[in-house]
Amino acid sequence: MSLGAMLQSVIYLVSASMLYPAMFLLVAGFLIAVASCGAAVAEWAERRREKTGEFRGRGSAALMEELEGILKEPGTGWDDIESYWRAARLAGWKKLDYLRILARLGPAMGLVGTLIPMSTGLASLSQGDTSRLSSDLVVAFSTTVVGLSSGVAAYILYIIRARWLESDLEGLRSAIESAAAKIPGDNAGEREP
Repeated sequence: MSLGAMLQSVIYLVSASMLYPAMFLLVAGFLIAVASCGAAVAEWAERRREKTGEFRGRGSAALMEELEGILKEPGTGWDDIESYWRAARLAGWKKLDYLRILARLGPAMGLVGTLIPMSTGLASLSQGDTSRLSSDLVVAFSTTVVGLSSGVAAYILYIIRARWLESDLEGLRSAIESAAAKIPGDNAGEREP
């Protein structure tokens, strides 16, 4: 066996062994996208119900409670508030990371799930096995649809949730600025979080 033939065999085995993990990731990603859509609809409904007041939403209420707890602690200074602001902003964006990953991973796994069955389907076509070709094409196109669907859903949800997060953070920032004016010393009211 030549070196080229051996390398081709190894690459084919590695490629073929990646089909089922890719399909598993596609199914998991699709389920995560569906669950995230449900959670986003529930949060949207809650935000619509709580339109009273500028600072609203499930995440924003929790942020306000935390801020009030920090402000009630004796000896709270501007550094404490600024530290809380940074931590809240970072935690909010970290919660959206899974949507960014899914928006990229879904189509990539869909492509992997497309190309692997296409290669075996084309090989079976050369042998005249059209039934194998048709079943491989069904798998190939199905994985493409699932991967693209979960990626598009995750991307749309990321944009919507990022807007909500920005709104919540802007409300928190306004609350911090008004609270900072009450903190004595160090010109805290003039600083921006």
